[in-house]
Amino acid sequence: MKTPRLPIALQQAAMRSLRDNLAQANLKLARNYPEPKLVWQQRGTAAGTAWLDAYEIRLNPVLMLENQQAFIDEVIPHELAHLLVWKHFGRVAPHGKEWKWMMEAVLGVPARRTHQFELDSVRRNTFPYRCQCQQHQLTVRRHNRVVRGEATYRCVKCGEPLIAE
Repeated sequence: MKTPRLPIALQQAAMRSLRDNLAQANLKLARNYPEPKLVWQQRGTAAGTAWLDAYEIRLNPVLMLENQQAFIDEVIPHELAHLLVWKHFGRVAPHGKEWKWMMEAVLGVPARRTHQFELDSVRRNTFPYRCQCQQHQLTVRRHNRVVRGEATYRCVKCGEPLIAE
């Protein structure tokens, strides 16, 4: 699938969100952290990722086109919080107490670990698995790891192992 070109207005809104959140964090933390680079190359089902060593945020252009306001309000602050935590505290748990504090107390955004976006447009081949309470769809990579005996996955709700259907 070809990566869509984002409208310039949407790119500008993303940069404005990044700059506004960074300015707020710098003010509250009494620091002058630099502006990270925004890259539109995230693929798959992840909305975004924070690359600590490169000090950049990678955003999924397909999901951003489909969920514009949520990206501005939630995804960009979420990924920025990862970079700020790394600068402020060093390497800590990705969604630990430092990240939650940065999200809520500094950026004023609810600290949610995952998005709830519709993923049909970005989901590739998946394989059905089942636990005691529901059906799951594993990616090709995870399915292959199960087949090779390298991994087992558990349901986050009931804790039972996932079994291929």
